[in-house]
Amino acid sequence: MTPDISIYLHIPFCKHRCAYCDFNTYAGQEDSIPAYVNALIREIEFVGESASQRVGDSANQRFGESGIHSIFFGGGTPSLLSAGQFDSILKALRRSFIFTADIEISIEANPGTISPEKLDGIRKAGVNRISFGVQSANTEELRMLEREHNFFDVIEAVASARKAGFDNLNLDLIYGLPEQTLDSWKTTLQRIVDLHPEHISAYALTLEHGTPFGRWSTKGLLPLPDPDLAAEMYEYAEEFLENHGYVHYEISNWAKNKIELGRMKNEKIHPSFACQHNLQYWHSLPYLAFGAGAHGYANGYRYSNALRIKTYIERLTTDHRSLITEFPLTPATVNHHKQSSKDDISDYMINNLRLVQAGVAESDFRLRFGRGLLDVHPKEIGELIRDGLLEKKTSENSEVFRLTKRGRLLGNQVFMRFV
Repeated sequence: MTPDISIYLHIPFCKHRCAYCDFNTYAGQEDSIPAYVNALIREIEFVGESASQRVGDSANQRFGESGIHSIFFGGGTPSLLSAGQFDSILKALRRSFIFTADIEISIEANPGTISPEKLDGIRKAGVNRISFGVQSANTEELRMLEREHNFFDVIEAVASARKAGFDNLNLDLIYGLPEQTLDSWKTTLQRIVDLHPEHISAYALTLEHGTPFGRWSTKGLLPLPDPDLAAEMYEYAEEFLENHGYVHYEISNWAKNKIELGRMKNEKIHPSFACQHNLQYWHSLPYLAFGAGAHGYANGYRYSNALRIKTYIERLTTDHRSLITEFPLTPATVNHHKQSSKDDISDYMINNLRLVQAGVAESDFRLRFGRGLLDVHPKEIGELIRDGLLEKKTSENSEVFRLTKRGRLLGNQVFMRFV
């Protein structure tokens, strides 16, 4: 039996591109949305046909016999699509793939681009989880980040989502901002938990090369974030969110439980409102990717699509089938790499170590790769434990290696050891 599969769809449209953003997004191209949605549907159909041919043309024998268990619309600003467009895309996915009964279907949304009517429409289309890009509850910080909403928009968006029937909400935050104070961060966290989301993500700001923030900081026009203060903010978030009933299950993610910690199919502990889609990434399990610039991992391939909207649409409008060699590649694919065992082990270590509770279980590693973790990385594991960045725990059926509290702050130093 193959594992459950996830699907990622990239929606690269934005009304305004924020100065810190380095994602594949484009402002002022909303007129292309209808053609883009049609191209997405064609790509979905192409992969669905390819999957059926690969394992037999039976509705119960398509790729991922146990089903698609999560779908994620990322961006960009997916909430710029209409409810009808979401409905069309999800219907195309249902025609091509089998959904599990408890499928998680998420969209990212900006609080200022979502109306009660649209929320009601996308809920009826089948979307059952929303990730709102809040970033901050502070007006000046939102202005600096060039966000187009204020915190009153966040309050209204959450209330409207609840009214539309959404019982699984994530609120995204950014900390470590230039000139941000610890008190400001504490206020943001308090205002966020007062909204009672099921899930909270908090990411440290990174000044990416090629973004306006990156250029301004290089020229001295933007103060560099204080890394020590950012670490203090992170440690405060850990304690504060735990005290408010959130389980810290991934370096940058916290979730609530419906009742208590439950076991997933892979026997690793996660809170019940953990993002099932992102867990697919962190467990290095396969996912299909659709859309401009989307990255996927399936059938042993890491692959990515054409970045530009116009190019993506053109490649799915014109017959480029001669470019395709194997599932899950499509006419939109511009880069692909067949993973080696070494590649898979490296990705597995980097992804799974992000799970602060679950970590890397020796039993799971051996089942996946046919060798023990300490047979493959004895030196790295030993040195990281000696340096206080990893710890070894014994669960009921396996030894588990996971980041220490200090290791969470210095995660990149740990991950580099396995690249």
